[in-house]
Order: sequence, then C-alpha cells, then structure tokens
Amino acid sequence: MKPILLQAHERSLTKVRYNREGDLLFSSGKDKVPSVWYSINGERLGSYIGHNGTVWTIDVNWDTTAFVSASADSTVRLWDVQTGRERNTYQVDAPCRCCAFSYDGNRVLYTNDDVMGKSGEIYLADIRARPNEGPAVRINASQKGIRKITSALWGTLDEFIVTGHDNGELVQWDIKAMDVVRKEKPHNGQIMDLQANKDLTFLISSSKDNTAKLFDIETLDLLKTYTTERPVNSAAISPLKDHVILGGGQEAIEVTQTAAQTGKFEARFFHLIFEEEFARVKGHFGPINTIAIHPDGKSYASGGEDGLVRIHYFDNDYLDYDIAY
Repeated sequence: MKPILLQAHERSLTKVRYNREGDLLFSSGKDKVPSVWYSINGERLGSYIGHNGTVWTIDVNWDTTAFVSASADSTVRLWDVQTGRERNTYQVDAPCRCCAFSYDGNRVLYTNDDVMGKSGEIYLADIRARPNEGPAVRINASQKGIRKITSALWGTLDEFIVTGHDNGELVQWDIKAMDVVRKEKPHNGQIMDLQANKDLTFLISSSKDNTAKLFDIETLDLLKTYTTERPVNSAAISPLKDHVILGGGQEAIEVTQTAAQTGKFEARFFHLIFEEEFARVKGHFGPINTIAIHPDGKSYASGGEDGLVRIHYFDNDYLDYDIAY
C-alpha cells in the first residue's frame, strides 16, 4: 500500500474532506490557506486565499459547487469551489470552530468558541440569502449550560444537529425549537471529531479519553466502543466494509520526549461490529489529526501534525478479504 504524499501545508493539518464523488480532496491546516487536490494522483488544483488565522473546519456541499471554511480569525467564509472566489463572509465576535453543509447544501451550520467573555453560539445561515443578511437561526449554547463546542454535524433529513463538547458531552439540538433534545456524556475527555456514516444512521465520535464510540444518530444510543492507548483525534466509518479507521497518537506537545514507534502515530483499523483491531498503517511523524475515507471505500486520506496529507489506496487483498461470521 504505497501512499501518495501531499506536501499540503506549512503547519499541522486540521481537517481533510472528500467531496461526494471522491474525485477531490479538500484540506485545511493551521497555515490559514485551505487547498483542494485531485485524490487520484495528489495534484494540487488550487487554494482558497482570504483567511487570517487557523482554519479549523471545512466542508463541501453535495454537488461540489460551494465550499465553507471556519477559522480562528472569527469568520466563516463561503467559496466557489471552481473559481476559488469568495462568495460570502459570516463575521462573528469570537473564533469559529465548526462548519458543515446541510444534506441539501442550502444551509450552513457554524459555531464559535466561548472565549473572551463571548458565549458559544450555534448559527444556521441560508447560502441562498443575500450576503448581508447574516444567520437565519442563532442558538446561544452557553446560556443553556452547554460547554465549548468542538465538533458539529447535521442529523438525518436536516431536522436536527449533533454537537460534541470539550467535557465529553454529546448534545442533540432541535433546529425548529432551537433547544436541546438529548444530552449524553459518553466520554471522559474532549470530543475531537464527529463523523457520520454514508447514510446518516450512525455517528462515530473520537475523544482524548483514548476511545472512539459509535452511536445511533437519532437516539444517541451508544452501540460500540473502540479502545486504544492513545488519544483519538479522528475516526471514520468505511462505506464499503464493516470497518472503522481511527487516527490519533500522543499529544503533540509530548512528542519530543518519545521515539516515533512509541508515539503510536499509526492509523488503526477496527472491525465495526466486533470492536477488534486488525491492522495498523504507519507513516506520519506526529499524531494524526484528521481522517477521511473515500466515498467508494477503496482509499483513505489522513492529515497529521507533521503537515502532510497521506492518501492510501487499499490493496486487493484488503478489498477481497471478508471475515466469516
């Protein structure tokens, strides 16, 4: 399994995302310039220039016409994918952490951090509205006693959203009622990443408490737990096999004291149902910050603290292998 190495960013990666067809890979890092690549050969198509701070999260809509990025410069920017032109800027009072397109691609969800006396809020904006209209829905999470939001995604049929928090809580919000519907605390550490499966029925969370957990997205029932001995920064569900891929490793701040072998910087493969680890893929020189699986399930991309994106195409023996049960 020979990887394609993308010398993507000058600083560490924060997010990698495939579009719906999987022919394009989007990446963002702490160097304020998100980029887009051909996933087949790793050729860089272009960059989206305009942010003045770390870009924490990116997302692309279903038909790959619009691209959204949330940054620590207190803006969320909407871009035209093809031209790289900025279509709109949503300005907030505090650094932005999350952004996500709804399933229909017409609405954008974004959040800001509760820092500098500002409360953490959830915003929903319609991208068809005029640029100066701002968000259509605004929910103050801090007033409802909810901690800092670290990750967020849309639920089934765009009827609700799910947010992950720095105290390990998972919260489901009703958009119409603008209130909390369900609240669980499955993790003991900060939730680093939330990803849904292909048909939006499952949700996998990854946390600093060394576990990734699988939930029913509508009821937030805990279904499976995948345990490692290092913090998990990202986890993704394969659309092809009953597998999940976990990425993480020792905290970046402690890496200087250890050798690459002990840092556990591999991507780790677990069986979705049996919760057992069956493979590891080495490569990164620092913790893996983000993982995305190609929509056809035949390759995956990982972005690390080392500033590299690695695209791995699976060998045939992985694709042919099937467990008997």
